Amino acid sequence: MPFPDFDPILIQIGPFAIRWYALAYVAGILIGWRYVVTLVRNPQLAPARGPAATPAQIDDLILWVTLGIILGGRLGYILFYTPETIWTDPVQILQVWQGGMSFHGGALGVAIAVAAFARANGIDLLRLGDVVAACVPIGLFFGRIANFINGELWGRPTELPWGVIFPGAGPYPRHPSQLYEALLEGVVLFIILRLATHRAHWLERRGAVAGLFLVGYAVFRTLVEQVREPDAYLPDFPLGLTMGMMLSLPMLLGGAFLIWRGLREPVPAVEAAPAPLPAETPPAVEAEDPFRIRPAPGSDGPA
Repeated sequence: MPFPDFDPILIQIGPFAIRWYALAYVAGILIGWRYVVTLVRNPQLAPARGPAATPAQIDDLILWVTLGIILGGRLGYILFYTPETIWTDPVQILQVWQGGMSFHGGALGVAIAVAAFARANGIDLLRLGDVVAACVPIGLFFGRIANFINGELWGRPTELPWGVIFPGAGPYPRHPSQLYEALLEGVVLFIILRLATHRAHWLERRGAVAGLFLVGYAVFRTLVEQVREPDAYLPDFPLGLTMGMMLSLPMLLGGAFLIWRGLREPVPAVEAAPAPLPAETPPAVEAEDPFRIRPAPGSDGPA
């Protein structure tokens, strides 16, 4: 299957270009932000603990998260994949528009941003992390679709009928690993987290939703790494490991700990509504006998 004729640039106005990749970041951040607002506005998701934050606080958090994504994603890519850039061409670190972002670095940047925001606003870090983690698959979905449109991060050669011949990747069909990740890390992981928040009420379990996201991402990323082409500039790691697998291992362990901790911690009891006060009974009024003879006015008794 030939690669579709996608133009990575949506609109070009002189030297200014709007790229699909940038729109994917914008869409993921905006939709994720609104989704988190719906979570904190729904009192039924955490009836015992209440919302993790107010909608106004989530509005303020969006700037912190955006900076964490961009700075963490870029610095993570440089440190994890091209550390030689630091001493050979340090100016390239700032050239974000030329590509090169790491999800693991972005996740670390968001974690730092959320922790700093929680500390500055006196919010429970684990509970804030839970609602933020619930929306991350939305951004992952759009990001992987943008990877496919850009014709990057393709998979290994395959003979399957849906293999794609990517430009610059040789004449052989390859796994569209970007679409695999969009499906698993985006759609499937979102459904799993949605069930955890709305059916299992894991927003009452501090840190459990964030842990479930970490475990789910680590598992799905490791599965896709089996068919994803390793970066050519990285060395061959032992045991068939890839950089993505090794970076996902701490996420798997940390996520498993958060789930264990969240399920082990007791959930406070839901406060019962106060019973209504009993209505006051009016004094009984003796029924008047219609056959009683009333005394005449001015008399002492019946005539």
